[in-house]
Amino acid sequence: MNVANMVEIKTTGTKSTKSHKKRNLWLKIIGGIVGALVLFIGIVFIVDAISDGVEKKKIESYGQYVNVDGKKMNVLIQGSGEQTVVLLPGQGTPSPALDFKLLIDEITPNYKVVLVEPFGYGLSDETEKERTTENIVSEVHEALQQLGIDRYILMGHSITGLYGASYVNTYPDEVLAFVGIDSSVPNQPGMDVKLPLKSMQFLQKSGLMRLIQKVSGDPYESLAFDEHTKEQMRLISNQVAGNPTLMNELSHLGSNFKNGQQLTIPNNLPLLLFVQSNNEHNKQWIPLHEEQVKQSAQGKMIPMEGSHYLHHTKYKEIAEEFKAYMKQIQ
Repeated sequence: MNVANMVEIKTTGTKSTKSHKKRNLWLKIIGGIVGALVLFIGIVFIVDAISDGVEKKKIESYGQYVNVDGKKMNVLIQGSGEQTVVLLPGQGTPSPALDFKLLIDEITPNYKVVLVEPFGYGLSDETEKERTTENIVSEVHEALQQLGIDRYILMGHSITGLYGASYVNTYPDEVLAFVGIDSSVPNQPGMDVKLPLKSMQFLQKSGLMRLIQKVSGDPYESLAFDEHTKEQMRLISNQVAGNPTLMNELSHLGSNFKNGQQLTIPNNLPLLLFVQSNNEHNKQWIPLHEEQVKQSAQGKMIPMEGSHYLHHTKYKEIAEEFKAYMKQIQ
């Protein structure tokens, strides 16, 4: 073997050794990062599990339970007016009764308000029954039947625009009027989007959702709720957010809108819509509601600047406009 060959073999061996060491170093770094992530997620999971147990004991009961389909559905009844307002939440609202508290307090001097927490929401039980529009509407109606309530004004936020359209057509002899608070329109576009449900479930089950909420700041900070109510909403949110019932409802979102896109409001049903005027994500938001208002012979739309949760900041205005509208149609 000549000198040149010996040098080449030595050089190749040196390069191979360096490459091997470099690879081992990277493997150690990657292994360390993976190990740290596993440890971090493990700690987050344990903290979340402990916190769930502690927080569950701090949640205070409100409302009353009615038996629906063999399960407990929570209903809050406040006020003693001659007419009844049945109030329904937007999709995923953790504690509907507390979320609507500011508005309920404004309405109850004149009306009896019946706030229904559907299965999976607030203090109500969860259910394995598919979260189709038909099932949700039927369960809410059964709760009202159990309470002997058969004549009422139906009011609701967001997704109630879809469920409500089905409700007023299913039980036309019971509903006196429909009032939407930035409510969905059955034919609104873009509702067939695929949601990352598995990722959402992972965040919830791992405890990462609690951590994200913790570092994201307090969503209720600038709102008029008292501190005790804010704390109760946080506690309930940590308990119910992302539960299987709510996830099932999200999985039916696209099909529920597709099946209900032809739904219209009966012409003889009074219709009052409070609509977010500054919706930057959907430029057709106002026109869509203007078209829906035309379906009712007594339809009226009131644009309001604010967030999607108009009842958090415009509760006084909503209450006053609602009372004035009901006097007008009567």
